[in-house]
Amino acid sequence: MKSKIFPPLCLSFLTITVSARETTTSKPDDLTPNQLPTLVVTGKAEDLIGVANTASEGEANSEELSDRPYLRRGELLEVVPGVVITQHSGDGKANQYFVRGFNLDHGTDFNITMDGQPVNFVTHAHGQGYADLNPIIPELVESLDYWKGPFFGQLGDLSTAGAAKFNFFDELPQGIATLGIGQHNYFHALLADSIDLQAPPEAGSSKSAKLAQPSTERSILTYAAEYNYYDGPWDKEGNAQRINGFLKYFKEAGEDTYSLTAMAYDADWDSTDQIPKRLIGNGIDRLGYVDDSAGGNSSRYSLMGEWNHGLPDGSTHVDFYVGKYDMDLFSNFTYFLNDPVNGDQFEQQDDRWFFGGEVNREWNLGAKDSIKVGLQTQNNVINGIGLYNTRDTKRISTVRVDDVFEGSLGLYGTAKYHVNDWFRIEPGLRADGFYFDVDSDNPANSGSDSDGIVSPKLNFVFGPWADTEYYASAGMGFHSNDARGVTITQDPVTGAAVDSVDPLVRTYGFELGARTSAVRNVTSTLALFYLHSDSELLYVGDAGTSEAGPATERYGVEWSTYWIPCEWLTLDNEATWSQGKLLGVGNDDEIPGSVPFTLTTGITIGKQEGFYGTLRSRYFSERPLIEDGSENSRPSWQVNARVGYRKNDWEVALDCLNLLGRDDNDIEYYYASRLPGEAAAGIEDVHLHPAEPRTFRISLTRRF
Repeated sequence: MKSKIFPPLCLSFLTITVSARETTTSKPDDLTPNQLPTLVVTGKAEDLIGVANTASEGEANSEELSDRPYLRRGELLEVVPGVVITQHSGDGKANQYFVRGFNLDHGTDFNITMDGQPVNFVTHAHGQGYADLNPIIPELVESLDYWKGPFFGQLGDLSTAGAAKFNFFDELPQGIATLGIGQHNYFHALLADSIDLQAPPEAGSSKSAKLAQPSTERSILTYAAEYNYYDGPWDKEGNAQRINGFLKYFKEAGEDTYSLTAMAYDADWDSTDQIPKRLIGNGIDRLGYVDDSAGGNSSRYSLMGEWNHGLPDGSTHVDFYVGKYDMDLFSNFTYFLNDPVNGDQFEQQDDRWFFGGEVNREWNLGAKDSIKVGLQTQNNVINGIGLYNTRDTKRISTVRVDDVFEGSLGLYGTAKYHVNDWFRIEPGLRADGFYFDVDSDNPANSGSDSDGIVSPKLNFVFGPWADTEYYASAGMGFHSNDARGVTITQDPVTGAAVDSVDPLVRTYGFELGARTSAVRNVTSTLALFYLHSDSELLYVGDAGTSEAGPATERYGVEWSTYWIPCEWLTLDNEATWSQGKLLGVGNDDEIPGSVPFTLTTGITIGKQEGFYGTLRSRYFSERPLIEDGSENSRPSWQVNARVGYRKNDWEVALDCLNLLGRDDNDIEYYYASRLPGEAAAGIEDVHLHPAEPRTFRISLTRRF
């Protein structure tokens, strides 16, 4: 049998990730024995010994994010080891997320935030935990923190598989102006800069020299405006248009920092959606479509603020956010199965206000130990979340319309305690309460409910010995279900009685791991994990949403290695293997969409000026498409490359996406659909969204 993982395994030894900037960590010699050095972030190659709670926790910096050639904005999250990002329809939708054997649909069980604002939306029209990363401007991200598993007290709903936090710059190192063009009418323009409001720069001084000067008081205004357009390679033009705006005021005064950030995002697009395999070559090609009117539009406007106050014995942190979001999405995944006359197109509409925030206080108990207590709240006021039957985007009937309020309050406490020089304990405890209120167009589905859950966490850290640290973690977590499922009693289509779902679902997990930098210039982590969920949120391909399913369990291993042999060269290798099962369902226990194996490798070469380049490979294996395992997807192996040149703050770069020109699929599902002329019962078939063919893009950047 020919190996399906041989090519990417070979590439893991041949590819190199070229670091576009020098990465060095200084360690002062005058530190007292109990004083930790200031952490200079060098990205995932930073060993984090003495800092991290688990082997799977980490941080990527802005250089690592900017070095990566990517097709879609959501692929920024592929900097997190083991995370795979794809898409199953138009470019304006949230991406499809895979990690640790989870097919997370558009974000279920993977919690994403930007500064203090959640990206995920609960009780969303297109699926629980919907997380659209299009509002983020990549050049404004200073770092990305990530965690895996339910082991962290500060993380609550939708974080069992993991979590990621995008941290925006308070002040950009340099202003940036970028123009990019590419095949299929790709166009990108960005202008961003930071303005020092405290005092004008002295004549002849550069921004970089000014930034190097320490100051006890600063006032900075950062702005950015971005425009994107892309038709894509599809037979039906994508007409994907996106506008992003960003404005951040940051002030530092003594032991206090303050910030106020406004973000704006607006997009519209047309979609090809997934297509039936049986039609390819028998009516359409791989880049074709069935419904020519699918598409959507979305916008998100938000304001968030943050205050950090340093104290002699610790610190206080306060943040808040408030925003307005809407989405109108038209999809058709079964074509003429349910309505042979008008077709099966449907509209999902979401219109909401959201607000919340966090207050926490940390106490330092000596040089190493600490305690932190925090209070978080998240609230959504949803006005008319609707599901409609449509034809050519015109409504022909209403399935259901609901007004929803969902609010949550979470209290957490974490601690760090060093028992001795080689053993520390980091326990956590979290308590969450939720309130659901649904006012439905069908009174039988209206109602309110509340629920609470307590989640203990415990992390043991051993070492370091020989620049190696060992971890043992256990913790409980949870995810919330869609509020409409919590109060439902009657099927809105058939009128039949249905059972409601539990408001909150218990999850738990364990992890053993190690982190080492024993070999010079090499950082490596190894993690073995187990995760259990009392009810899985499964994506239903023909319905275009996620639904509560049976209990599941998963176990696996993740191994990551980062090698910086010299200041201009970085190599990385990230491999994950996992196995998952549905519980209590008999022999048909495969989890649809659960990816058993992933491998990401990379090489980056270059200095601050001159030639640089990046070559990255991402492989994910075949996976079951239905519970009995009789249908499986194809594996996918994508290679992206970038080559560029920098000189005197000018930069030109050429990206080649899908360098090998492979006919892979971004996503595959297996379900019944019906095309004109087919039997009324439809045909069970693979439905897929193909990966884009080889694509070239070029960009010109000026830093000032």
